[in-house]
Amino acid sequence: MSDKTTKYIFVTGGVLSSLGKGITAASIGTLLKHTGQRVGVLKLDPYINVDPGTMSPLEHGEVFVTKDGAETDLDLGHYERFLDTSLTQNNNFTTGLVYKTVIENERKGKYLGKTIQVVPHIVNEIKERIVRAGEGKDILIVELGGTTGDIEGLPFLETIRQMKHELGKKTVINVHVTLLPYIKAAGELKTKPTQHSVQELRRIGIAPHMLVLRAEVPVSSDIKRKIAYSCDVDEDSVIVAEDAATIYQVPLNFLRQDILTPICKQLELENCQPKMDEWTDLVHKIIMPSEEVKIAFVGKYLDLKESYKSLTEALIHAGAHLDSRVNIKWVDSEKVEEDGAAKYLNDCDGILVAGGFGERGVEGKILSIQYAREEKIPFLGICLGMQLSMVEFARNVLGLKEANSVEFNEETPDPVIYLIDEFIDAAGAKQIRTTTSPMGGTLRLGEYECETKEGSNLRKAYDAPVIYERHRHRYEANPKYREALEANGMDITGESHGLIEAVEVVDHPWFLGVQFHPEFTSRLQNVNPSILAFVQASMQNRK
Repeated sequence: MSDKTTKYIFVTGGVLSSLGKGITAASIGTLLKHTGQRVGVLKLDPYINVDPGTMSPLEHGEVFVTKDGAETDLDLGHYERFLDTSLTQNNNFTTGLVYKTVIENERKGKYLGKTIQVVPHIVNEIKERIVRAGEGKDILIVELGGTTGDIEGLPFLETIRQMKHELGKKTVINVHVTLLPYIKAAGELKTKPTQHSVQELRRIGIAPHMLVLRAEVPVSSDIKRKIAYSCDVDEDSVIVAEDAATIYQVPLNFLRQDILTPICKQLELENCQPKMDEWTDLVHKIIMPSEEVKIAFVGKYLDLKESYKSLTEALIHAGAHLDSRVNIKWVDSEKVEEDGAAKYLNDCDGILVAGGFGERGVEGKILSIQYAREEKIPFLGICLGMQLSMVEFARNVLGLKEANSVEFNEETPDPVIYLIDEFIDAAGAKQIRTTTSPMGGTLRLGEYECETKEGSNLRKAYDAPVIYERHRHRYEANPKYREALEANGMDITGESHGLIEAVEVVDHPWFLGVQFHPEFTSRLQNVNPSILAFVQASMQNRK
């Protein structure tokens, strides 16, 4: 670095959403990190929710939980997985949070009686949060959600415009991701959407320094040149993001196009040669693995696979480290209720029961767990998956036929899973929760320590007496049933300050239920140990 000032790379998107701004931001960050730069990332979300915590997975995809318990956008998961880093609540904020803060400050008199306006008050609040996220970093990559021209994104774009003027062109670079659609009937790529998107950005006062073109087919040098000239961008700053076999190939595709040269030139960065050997090797194993394994993924949000993004990515990470393709068989738990488990699970090497909220599909998950336990198929239950494995065991082994979670039956005579009135959160503060508490404030969120039992699958996977994993749940395993469970073959193998964190069936080749979400800490270069052990057990079962 030529100086200690934080440099900023702003990533915006045009034409339509879901173009891959998050993957673009994560890929650029990965390359810069592998040059030795200290890279931070920040996601700006223009929607008015304070956070995505109460939004349906079908509405917005997965809610990603940071180690400090913030419920954030799923793009933060991509950042962590690509950059092998842990982010916090400072790395994601929404329009709702910004306005909430400004209104609270106005009520406290902090603006000295001024009329509160988007410029300067809202913009200054956004600016302060961006600068805070970049503290201690050489480079902060800032992704703005939504599409250029959206009414709710305008205050964020105004902030980006102002920061370019305040900090200078050697400190700020604007990357614009846009669509280059292929019109099949005409047999050609169309550049007009990109040109119009750049015009809209310029109308707002931002001139992009680099364009990333999302395309389904290869893009010729002639088209790249045409776009460079029509959008007033240097030719070497027009980068193509073709559809890739895996998202982890995107940084390598960018590197092949020499994406870092114009970035390093403008931001005056000294080293532009990333060391990507390990990354390249793992990507090769994702694309061309030596082996394969079939995992049944039992869930209920199957209409939108993004609901389970971190988990499906974690399975890819495990497969890369084991040189095996993990073939996921999506199993709708409601269909298991109708047709029985064997019909859907009898050809699978391992069975995974994921988390979720609400009663729909629960009995199908219980039937799937029973099938995994009785047929001795490697099993991993996550969050609700662990809770239901205890309910299944209580019903079918302990003979407590009405055993349930109070989430699904408040009157159950055997509440194997219950709602504790109070607990200590990740920050050490006491939290109160009841069935009538607002949903956004009653979850056990963030990173907690967990003691692992010697000799257990959990201990063998992590090879550590104490581990740290992230949580997102309301209900807990009831310790009242611990003695009966352990006397009949279900061991408690993980605990956090008296709370049950993991269970295992003793008479089983590999069975593990965990209260935490291991997928939140899995990265391509640093796979989560419990998910790795599960896939490994499934591969052994296949053989």
